[in-house]
Amino acid sequence: MIALLLLFGTAAAAIYDKPLATVPGQQDAIPNWDFQQLRKVSKTTAALSEPGVDTSSWHHAPVSRCTLMGCLLAEGTYATDGPDGLWYSDNLDSFDQSPFATPWVYRNQFNLSTGHISSKRHYFLQTNGITPAADLFLNGKQIADNVTQSGSYGGHTYDITALARKENALVVKVYPTNYQEHLAVGFVDWNPYPPDNGTGVWRDITIKQTGDVFMGPVSVLVDMGISMKQNKNRHAGVTVKAQARNLSKKQVKFIARAEIRTPDGKQLKVLNKTIHLGAKASATVELPANIQDPQVWWPAAWGKQPLYSVQLTYFVGHDTSDISPRTNFGIRTVASELNVHNDTLFKVNGYPIQIRGGGYTSDMFLRWDPQYFEHIARYVLDMGMNTIRLEGKMEHPELYDIADRLGIMIIAGWECCDRWEAWPYNDDISQDPPQKWSKVDYETANASIRHEAAMMQTHPSMIAFLVGSDYWPDDRATAIYLEGLYDAGWQVPIISSAAKRGYPKALGPSGMKMEGPYDWVPPVYWFDREPTDNRSGSSFGFGSELGAGVGTPTQGSLTRFLTDKDMEDLWKKPNKGLYHMSQNTSQFYDRSIYNKALFARYGKPTSLDDYLMKAQMMDYEATCSEFEGWASQWSASRPATGLIYWMLNNAWPSLHWNQFDYYLHPTGSYFGTKIANRVEHVAFDYFESFVSIINQSLDQSGPRSVHVDLVDLDGNSISQQKLHFITKPNKSQKIGDISSAIRMIKDVGLLRLLLVDDDTEKVLSRNAYWLSKQKDVVDWTTTTWYSVDVKQSANFTALNTMEQATITASASNNNNNSSGVWKLRVENNATVPAVFIQLNLVDKGGNDVAPLTWSDNYFTLLSRESIEVELTDWSGKGATVQVDGKNVKKSWIRLG
Repeated sequence: MIALLLLFGTAAAAIYDKPLATVPGQQDAIPNWDFQQLRKVSKTTAALSEPGVDTSSWHHAPVSRCTLMGCLLAEGTYATDGPDGLWYSDNLDSFDQSPFATPWVYRNQFNLSTGHISSKRHYFLQTNGITPAADLFLNGKQIADNVTQSGSYGGHTYDITALARKENALVVKVYPTNYQEHLAVGFVDWNPYPPDNGTGVWRDITIKQTGDVFMGPVSVLVDMGISMKQNKNRHAGVTVKAQARNLSKKQVKFIARAEIRTPDGKQLKVLNKTIHLGAKASATVELPANIQDPQVWWPAAWGKQPLYSVQLTYFVGHDTSDISPRTNFGIRTVASELNVHNDTLFKVNGYPIQIRGGGYTSDMFLRWDPQYFEHIARYVLDMGMNTIRLEGKMEHPELYDIADRLGIMIIAGWECCDRWEAWPYNDDISQDPPQKWSKVDYETANASIRHEAAMMQTHPSMIAFLVGSDYWPDDRATAIYLEGLYDAGWQVPIISSAAKRGYPKALGPSGMKMEGPYDWVPPVYWFDREPTDNRSGSSFGFGSELGAGVGTPTQGSLTRFLTDKDMEDLWKKPNKGLYHMSQNTSQFYDRSIYNKALFARYGKPTSLDDYLMKAQMMDYEATCSEFEGWASQWSASRPATGLIYWMLNNAWPSLHWNQFDYYLHPTGSYFGTKIANRVEHVAFDYFESFVSIINQSLDQSGPRSVHVDLVDLDGNSISQQKLHFITKPNKSQKIGDISSAIRMIKDVGLLRLLLVDDDTEKVLSRNAYWLSKQKDVVDWTTTTWYSVDVKQSANFTALNTMEQATITASASNNNNNSSGVWKLRVENNATVPAVFIQLNLVDKGGNDVAPLTWSDNYFTLLSRESIEVELTDWSGKGATVQVDGKNVKKSWIRLG
């Protein structure tokens, strides 16, 4: 109804007739909002919070949570897509930001189940963070000011029992956000700032009813001996924990009852405890249990993700006083340690694990779509990664639910470069006098860490919280963070920052490095490791954010947010600042470093198509070499213990820093990552010309062989070898030196590596490289925090004059086209290699279809070689597969 009314411009005010929080323990979100600039409203804020105010002329958002811009988008006032959309070309740059320079008000009118509030019925208003700060009014009275209700993560619970009526009106007055003054959710230099700087009710505000005993957030503490996966004599201690507060003026006796269920939903334990609380007193309730032979939660590549659940209820007499939502938890252990090199190493269930992840960002307007995030999460797994880092983008509880269910590990923490790190010793924020936190900042930090810790504590996907990003918190803030985390029952590592610049004494060194790069570097960068004291981001230690700055969308996506002139600039003006890069004050506002390398290595582009083909090849090289570099050094003398690729995704359609574009279309950076992260894989070392094998499993071992084939661009064999070895779980190792063969390359050679299980003859991994006789040589003396120069560039220009290869391809489906799963057979019928074959699924209108997964893509076939590829079309909208390649004529495969 709301959407229909919006269509005609006469949306109704936000009045929700169905009563909220009708029984004790129930909590309901405020379902929608009227909102308006305060200066356009004649009444006082208090008067606006009386029921019956006419808001028909206001804006109306049919959602429970939205920033001001998010609300305006939800209402339909603006759009992001299309030629008139905010994200098309540089439209956002001319957007009028002045309306957001003064306060706005959100208003909702809601009902409760009765107008008479009994002495045993209590109502609470719960916030989960409002950006940047807010005054709250209910039924004509102020219940909180912007000093208390401060910070994007500052969650609070307000007792509104004395003000509650049958008909109620809530008003939230939000103030303009300044990232240098408020503990907010910002975007640093990742993209242009939203016009409202994220101001507003970006998380739900809920109404909760209880009896005389109020329950705080539930935490679950797990005590499991670190035992091997096959040990059948395990047990786990589980303690259900929550605060209880007596709201009455007399002593109360209540029963705390926790029901624990197995992962398949069967009742496992019922725990009871009788507790006496004095008038207005509080106590911690703890209910311990022992679970024999527990089902253990594992990261996706190592096992299953069984989730137990618990529901805690407080009974006063025979009546429910408060009840928690059913809360999932997993039984697992997480630990971290500093190795002899002061690098952080994580362990899950006692096993060392190499962290392979990406840095996540929220949508520019903080719009949350759980399905969209689940697509991202499934892409993470499809790329063979195991972790997502949340730098100040903690989103909503559903994110952690999805990660728990899918087996993705989460590293959360505060963001860099603004008020969160306004410390006198932060040299990156130059202000005179130096910034200092105020008393309010410390209070906001306390509310923030307590809220976030309570939200995250039960989730087995959580493996660490970083209380700093680029810089560490001061001692006072550190103490606040630690107390808040420990009070929530925090059991996973707490790390001082994501860098090695310093640390608070209470936490010690972070064991993580943040030395770049963030812009293009050649593949050899990741393998040239010695001496480690001046090799910055090379593959050793724990790299908390690093990458070659790639992530070029293909033309199907580019046309959705760029004009023809914008796309022409990509290849005709290689040094031009581009609006869809980083901010215009950033080192990353143009593609000059990237384009200099592309022009030098692949030749000057002759068209947009030519530029995009070369860009995809360079993006593939970049991510594949980075992840292979780290994976191949997992068992080195100074191991590569983990990396977070910068970045996983974008807040809007961007031209860099992603592993797939905003529209979820996977391209070169995606498939380079995917091939490098096979569970069992074989990789080429660009620096030493060694072949390494990688085993990221816990239980796969046995005899293997690597088939090494090196050919020239005419398809003639340069070298053939077969290397035999025994693979071991969770290990990497060098198995062969092929430098003599590599030296035989005349201009450009193609190296194919096949990893084969000797017992089954199954191909476990297939990988191909294009290698130049003239190698990339890094000039390490020019290293900056974001890139490095090269003394010499590889020369791949011979690829531009290759003979064209003839490809045949066919598709089959065994389920009458209903499953969305297709088998494609692609064969190179030519005597020359078919280089960098791209498969792209489009619908009947020729538009890219996403999300989807390919078992392999962007691959190279030697002469007469064929490959079978599996396509999973998640939406079922695919009609045709487009086939293209560096030396392959475009063709099409019809599906069905």
